[in-house]
Amino acid sequence: MLTPKGNAKAEIEIKKSRFIALARHVSSHEEVKQLLKETRTHFSDATHVVHAFIIGDHGDIFGMNDDREPRGTAGRPVLEVLKGSGITNILILVVRYFGGTKLGTGGLVKAYTLSAQKVLEVLPVEELVEKTSFTLTFPYDLYDRIKKSLTSHNAEVEKETFEVTVTITGTLPQKYLAETEDEIKTLSNGTVSFGSL
Repeated sequence: MLTPKGNAKAEIEIKKSRFIALARHVSSHEEVKQLLKETRTHFSDATHVVHAFIIGDHGDIFGMNDDREPRGTAGRPVLEVLKGSGITNILILVVRYFGGTKLGTGGLVKAYTLSAQKVLEVLPVEELVEKTSFTLTFPYDLYDRIKKSLTSHNAEVEKETFEVTVTITGTLPQKYLAETEDEIKTLSNGTVSFGSL
């Protein structure tokens, strides 16, 4: 499975109707609801804000909404594009500004399908990897060596705090956890413990 590495935006125009497609990384229903609310606020003058999402390590949780478009002409086509993409933990929102000409059910399906396809073309993705959160606290003299170890094991550092000691928090691919723990214990002569959050 793949997962979004960032956000993406694409826009198409069909018979003067504007379709703005947004792709976002999400990992829960709460995030979907929050992003939907934010998008509706941001595009408060839009005619429709259609959405579809897939979440879960196996892409087995999904949902969609036509937002007052004829049933099955908006959310369903976006969801079908998502299902065929192999991407999970993703939300696609398609904002429509009505251009005055009705597209008909077939035209709507085509427009929403194309919007979803266009935004996925420009969306950066990465392999979905199970990650573990960690926190490390250690003396300043170990900083360079520990940072090098974390980097070599694809850790993503979220925060570094420099006080009496250094504290690093971040995430690490689960498959490198034991190896990184061993390396850091060796580097610190067993004085630094690799605390999982």
